[in-house]
Amino acid sequence: MNTLIVILIFGSLLLLSFLLITNPVKVNKKANFWFGVVLFLWSTFWLEEIFALIRFDIQSDLFWLPIRFSQFLTPIVFYYSIAYYANPNFRFKKKDLMHVVFPIILLGILVAKHFYIDNTNISKALNILVIIQAFYFIIFSYIKIQKHKKRIRLFSSNTIQIDLKWIEFIILAIFTLVCFIGIYNLLFAEADLNLFANIISLLIIYFIAYNSLKQKEIFLLDENQRNLIITSEEQSETKKRKIISDSELELLKTNLSELMDAKKPYLDSELSLTHLAELLNLTPHQLSYLINVGFNENFFWFVNRYRVQRVKELLLDTQNNNKTLLGIAFESGFNSKTSFNTTFKKISGQTPSEFKKSRSSL
Repeated sequence: MNTLIVILIFGSLLLLSFLLITNPVKVNKKANFWFGVVLFLWSTFWLEEIFALIRFDIQSDLFWLPIRFSQFLTPIVFYYSIAYYANPNFRFKKKDLMHVVFPIILLGILVAKHFYIDNTNISKALNILVIIQAFYFIIFSYIKIQKHKKRIRLFSSNTIQIDLKWIEFIILAIFTLVCFIGIYNLLFAEADLNLFANIISLLIIYFIAYNSLKQKEIFLLDENQRNLIITSEEQSETKKRKIISDSELELLKTNLSELMDAKKPYLDSELSLTHLAELLNLTPHQLSYLINVGFNENFFWFVNRYRVQRVKELLLDTQNNNKTLLGIAFESGFNSKTSFNTTFKKISGQTPSEFKKSRSSL
């Protein structure tokens, strides 16, 4: 049974790595390339078992040393793949070199391990550092994702498919697995991993495959427009550069409000900053400024306030009594139950069910 699981793990990782690196659907190109590299590096953890199955025995330390070192690079490459998901124009800087400290230390310990006959303590130190390294990069990866969630609200009105929530689950699962494997190796230094660890690994890989192959392009704006909007958003009100005069701002506020009421573009679940800007004959940067300064909120909350108001209107209409809450949500521009419930409560202070119940009792 364990042999079959090992073959499935190794084959699945190689296939998924190939699909992400070649990226036939052409979405999130840089991020998927590096994530594919992560999966390829991850597959090497089962290489010895695969070699054993095909009776290809290599005893040379010179062969395994670079492979072991490349395995230690897996967490840092994973972190940089997330950096590209959060910003496709991510650039390496000098401060990013700090992240290679752990792999270098691990390489030094790995080399030392080959020069000592009694290396039990070295093996334990190696396992402890592997756990620390995983924890270190998980924290940085999580921070990257949280920043990403805030930024995409500047461009998109529905973020449920581009908020990298699936990678958050992967981070949690991999961290749990790393801790399990590390503790297991500390307690049973020379024992092979059991069937349970390999089954969990295979389930994580299938989860990654499902989510990575159905992902959408995260950023539809070009680099210049995106950087202008992000920079503008990060500036304080006193330092924010005025790109629209006060008189024009008031006129555009009126035009935008009338457009939202008349044409109801928010009913389009895929409404983006770019599309709405085209309807007003503005650049995405100008529209972002208009919403931020004129309405004191970002694009996501501006659009979803209209959607929530639309839901309330439909719930108050007795002709919609036979419709489900989720049906009304989709009719109002939401594209998922989770996003609908969370956004509705954040804006109105009540869950959709609570609002419906309170209105039906009047």
